[in-house]
Amino acid sequence: MSEARAYHHGNLREALLEAGLQLTRAGGPSALVLRDVTRRVGVSPNAAYRHFADRAGLLQAVVERVQQEMTALMHPDGTPDGEDPAARARAQLRAVGLGYIDFALREPGWFELAFAAPELGRAPGPGPGSGYDHAPGPPLPAPLARLVDALDGLVAAGVLRPEERPGAEWPCWSAVHGFALLALHGPLRGLPAEELRRSAERTVDAVVRGVTGG
Repeated sequence: MSEARAYHHGNLREALLEAGLQLTRAGGPSALVLRDVTRRVGVSPNAAYRHFADRAGLLQAVVERVQQEMTALMHPDGTPDGEDPAARARAQLRAVGLGYIDFALREPGWFELAFAAPELGRAPGPGPGSGYDHAPGPPLPAPLARLVDALDGLVAAGVLRPEERPGAEWPCWSAVHGFALLALHGPLRGLPAEELRRSAERTVDAVVRGVTGG
């Protein structure tokens, strides 16, 4: 098949990315095979190298898009504008945790993929205030950035003491990630949706109480 047909798609890079998303949605990281991606788009494998240096480059782009999809679920529902800052900050942290779990349960293939590019998951070193060094460099993965912002918001609202802020990401993330794995592959698998949701809320609420002390 001629590479010239790539231009039929208008934006070949986006077409390749969309094909990668479709394949990994069902099959997870192992489904991202460059030859399969280009076949789905209708171009030769060589055409992909004009936009991605190799499979790792395409993987990184797909992972970033999946992380954006995950982050879109991490917003509180129906929090009144007039609610006090402490309640808003707690609601935001709760929304981050429940959004993470909801994404995992809705999109297990993408969830497996979400942090499959190691260079996207590098933890920055400790810095003032938030516990992160925001010096120029690779940006934080979008879901982690949302968690960082939520925890920083607790400090700004006076709910979390600044000295307790550094490193608070990891127990929060570990709890919701562990719950997601138990729900997808462990003893929580197969629970009725309502019961699973109650358990997810109980887990996230315990995390919020643990971080904020109440």
